[in-house]
Amino acid sequence: MTLAAQNDYLELATDDGETIKVLRAAHPRARRLRLTVTSGGARVSYPPSTHPAQVFAFLRKHANWLERKLDELHIEEAPPIEAGRPTLVPLRGETKRLVWRDGAFPHVELDAEDRLVLTLPKPHNKRTLTAARSLLHSFLQAQIRRDVSRLLARYVPELGRAPTGVRVKPLKSLWGSLDTRDAVTLDLALALAPPDVLKYVVIHELCHLRYRDHSPRFWAQVGALYPDWKEQRDWLKVHGHALKAELARLIRS
Repeated sequence: MTLAAQNDYLELATDDGETIKVLRAAHPRARRLRLTVTSGGARVSYPPSTHPAQVFAFLRKHANWLERKLDELHIEEAPPIEAGRPTLVPLRGETKRLVWRDGAFPHVELDAEDRLVLTLPKPHNKRTLTAARSLLHSFLQAQIRRDVSRLLARYVPELGRAPTGVRVKPLKSLWGSLDTRDAVTLDLALALAPPDVLKYVVIHELCHLRYRDHSPRFWAQVGALYPDWKEQRDWLKVHGHALKAELARLIRS
């Protein structure tokens, strides 16, 4: 694993290409470094006098434990997708039927029957699963980017601040983050969530352009842009890990 600092988070790149973001927090009453994993994500706390290098070393030492604990939260994973076999998948908060179709030009689309159609040349077997997962990954990214572009057009003028860029990729523990260069990173699993959940996460990260913490001023700004934000945050607390597990079965081999 590699480790990098990103604002209030430490970012670990795992061997399988995913990213784990760990909230770092100096605590005046802390006597030692402590790493915890909950439904809200991973957090490392430490005494204020701790040198950053010590925090980095502590996380490197416990990286495998951290990844294992995060994986243990995904205990109710659905069966992996099988080549050629229809299955049910979530998309933008709705359940869609994923079906396979023979075709010379690989692509994914929603058809007139509201099915998610995965088109690939036959035979549909284990060898085609890699291509299928890549197509689904790209399709879900496009879904998020389409929605995010509309949200930015709506809320950036009102906030008076804009991100320098938007990245979409699988995140192990968080739903979104804002780095020191004002670039937003969003979890690909949000493509499976209801649109209002994605809206909350985007607004949350946009508000960090003004306030880099979770102070009362920050939450007041979130509430000014999206009064119903608590409902969406609570939805993620209940359904979030199942959503990440669902994404894993769709795009991971």
